Amino acid sequence: MPIRFTRSLSPSSSRLRLFTWLLFVLLTLSGQATQAALHYTLSRAQATAGETIRIHGVLTNEGPNALSWSAPQQLVLQWRHADGRSIRSLAELEEAPRGLSLPVGGFAKLSWRAVVPTGVSGLMALNIEGEPALMALDTSPREDGPIAGSPAQAPVVAAGAGALSDPPVPAHTLRAAGVDPGQGPAPGAATLDSSRSVFERFRSALSPYEPIYFVGGNRGGNNARYQVSFKYRLFHPDDPQRSRWYDHLYLGYTQTALWDLQSNSRPFVDTSYKPSLFWRQDSIWENDGDRFFLGLATGVEHESNGKGGADSRSLNHAYVQPELNFRLNDGSTLSFAPRVKAYFAMKENPDYADYLGRVDWRLRWAQPDGLVLTGLYRRGREGRNTTQLDAAWPLKRTFLNMNGYLHLQYFRGYGETLLGYNHHTGSQFRIGLSLIP
Repeated sequence: MPIRFTRSLSPSSSRLRLFTWLLFVLLTLSGQATQAALHYTLSRAQATAGETIRIHGVLTNEGPNALSWSAPQQLVLQWRHADGRSIRSLAELEEAPRGLSLPVGGFAKLSWRAVVPTGVSGLMALNIEGEPALMALDTSPREDGPIAGSPAQAPVVAAGAGALSDPPVPAHTLRAAGVDPGQGPAPGAATLDSSRSVFERFRSALSPYEPIYFVGGNRGGNNARYQVSFKYRLFHPDDPQRSRWYDHLYLGYTQTALWDLQSNSRPFVDTSYKPSLFWRQDSIWENDGDRFFLGLATGVEHESNGKGGADSRSLNHAYVQPELNFRLNDGSTLSFAPRVKAYFAMKENPDYADYLGRVDWRLRWAQPDGLVLTGLYRRGREGRNTTQLDAAWPLKRTFLNMNGYLHLQYFRGYGETLLGYNHHTGSQFRIGLSLIP
């Protein structure tokens, strides 16, 4: 049956809900910054002044959880002579998107382009400012170079035996990149575990949880459905490769709403607020070839629509969610993650499981920087079935060349709103934008 919009809220309430949604989107986006380790190499061992070199980076995710990381548009390079003289220049990002999302065991290749400054000579130590990486580049002509032009005249031994003329980059450009235009740190000053401000620690602990989207349709009247979701890591591991069990404890929050865009005052039909406490690790076991890995999530979640009287709805459940992941030859990942739920303290709607069942069957296929397909199936009693299908395509791979995803959603069944959990919703097709598919 079509959706019937019967609940009316004041315009101020609608604006408050919309403000809340925007606030959580901004908080979620601010948490996208994730500390990552890159392995840097030079594209060549020899290049003279004025020639172009490339700095290649390989970002790997060997940790137990998925990784969201934003690649810097610019790197600041320090060129150092043997006598200590130095110059700083910029390298520009190319051949890679700025925003990356890597599954467990995934990797991404990046590349920055730079020009060898005029006036350099001989063997130069090349440091990436803010990183512990240190490389060497022979800037002498090839026939005279100590690296590229000279063979190594030495036996192999056992380990343990025995003022430049380029014009300066404008100060405002460096400040925009977060770099001091006057002086940079020494190469040895950069460490992977550099101290961070309280706000930076907060940002690194905040990350996306469930999908974040805004989609609209017109069945039963113009309407929209949106969801925002994030999680906060309670403990920061001292060593991400040797995390403790409690380092995987999270606080989560998800908010989902159905919005009537046609009636007077544009009321929200219903909104679900879902705080949670859970333990999650994306990879607790993987095979030798890293093709198959197993994750696990378990916790408790409360859901309420924040209303009183006859319209009040709430439920609580504990869940266990094993996650079976298989990495295909093309780099895409197929995931099967059934969530088994046990309900408790449900006085207002004790028959909820009769309509939504006790298992959320989830299937997901995701290409790296490409198509993401997600399916959700729930089965209640007496043939009460619910299906939701989502498809997302990155907009940066379209003519729009913008952030986010084009998002398509299909829904049919029960539980589109908590208020109407026992009302059947006919086929709903919606289209919109997602930030996290």
